[in-house]
Order: sequence, then C-alpha cells, then structure tokens
Amino acid sequence: MIIERQNEDIVIRLNASLIDMEEVQKLTSYFRFIESNAQNNGTEEQAAELAREVHSAWWAKNRSRFIK
Repeated sequence: MIIERQNEDIVIRLNASLIDMEEVQKLTSYFRFIESNAQNNGTEEQAAELAREVHSAWWAKNRSRFIK
C-alpha cells in the first residue's frame, strides 16, 4: 500500500489482486461521508428538521405497506 499527497488530493494505491472490490466500495463510501461531513455547516436543529422531512416523505410513500 502506498499513500501519498498530491497537492490537495490524497492518493492511496493498493494491490488490486489482494483486495475485494466490495470492501473498496465500502471504504470509498466512508471517505465520501467524511468529506461531506467536513463541509457541513448546518446546525443540529437543521439536521433534525431534515430528518423530520425525510421521515415524513418516507412514511407518505410507504404507509400503505404497513397499514392496510
């Protein structure tokens, strides 16, 4: 494994024959989360409001699956 910094990027080189691509995808998703979270300037109340909106939209879409 080689890890190096190139300007504003971090480059990680792995031996592809030794790594399962599914594991690479999980790691990539985690890095995306970290990157996204680092750029987050929202407040806790804004996060709670977003969660309420997502929950409300999900329930409106899926209610019929649970209540007949």
